[in-house]
Amino acid sequence: MSNTLNNIVAGVARGFRDAVLGTFKVYKLDMAIQADIATKSVEPMTTLARRRSEKMKHKKIEKDSEPLLRHRILQCCLLNGGLFWTSILIFNGLILPCLQWLTEIIFGGSADNAVWGWIGLALSMTFNTLWILPLFVLSKIVNCFWFQDIADAAYNKSRGHPQIPSISMFIADMSFSLLLQGLFLIQGMLVNFLPIPGIGQLVGHFHMCVLYSLYAFEYKWFNMGWEVHKRLSHIENIWPYFFGFGLPLAILTALPSSLIVSGCVFSILFPLIIISANEAEEPTESFDFPLKLFAPVVAISNAIFHHSITKRSMVSPSSRTTPVKRTRIAEHDRS
Repeated sequence: MSNTLNNIVAGVARGFRDAVLGTFKVYKLDMAIQADIATKSVEPMTTLARRRSEKMKHKKIEKDSEPLLRHRILQCCLLNGGLFWTSILIFNGLILPCLQWLTEIIFGGSADNAVWGWIGLALSMTFNTLWILPLFVLSKIVNCFWFQDIADAAYNKSRGHPQIPSISMFIADMSFSLLLQGLFLIQGMLVNFLPIPGIGQLVGHFHMCVLYSLYAFEYKWFNMGWEVHKRLSHIENIWPYFFGFGLPLAILTALPSSLIVSGCVFSILFPLIIISANEAEEPTESFDFPLKLFAPVVAISNAIFHHSITKRSMVSPSSRTTPVKRTRIAEHDRS
């Protein structure tokens, strides 16, 4: 029992260490990327290639002069922290108090609380609807592209070219993964309602740590060609490490009381966690006992996908193709 407890503590500590120390490797990766760019610029070129290079020099100089990783991380900080988070702080900490003070001066007396209650509610709803919600959606879309750029740049430099799947495999993998992550997030929220005091919150926090680790490592594992079930099995087999890896981000995102602010904190710090996951060397040996954390959501996801595929095959005209035609289609897809 004591040996198992020691292994858990050691795994959690190793994951926590890799998550924190890996963030300091941004500068090293950027220097390596810049060195590659400089090397390519002095390689011998043909006359045609030289002409093309001169033509595109002015367009590429700005892009090549800025380190990709730090540039993308800075963009994430400016969008999510400089624009999004700062606008919330200014509205709630400066604009609303000033308007409340003006309302008290204008109306005064005992009616000021009632009047400000309606005005403050209307202003907050308007601000959230016309600014916070659109900017939140926009930032999530933009962050997806920036996170992918950071992950691809770090992977290309430290691990080589990724294994690029076919379009159909990419769509199927992404769809299944998003569905599974959404269901696992719901599972983590539901366990907070366990009737045992303190246990529900602890298990829910454990789910968030593992989910954040899955978010971060999925970029690397996808580039390595790992399928979804292999990624989940890897996490379940060495869960103490991934619990410790996701623990710093889970703690920092749990500190704000607002979900919007928590999302800003996540978007600012997550690029660094992606790099930590790319540079980490997780344990290869399975833990004493694996935790089948994803078994319920995998079963639900498989059932949903099986039901949707079955329903589509019943209504799609392609389901009425002959066996010979199906074989030719399959051979064409493999080629």
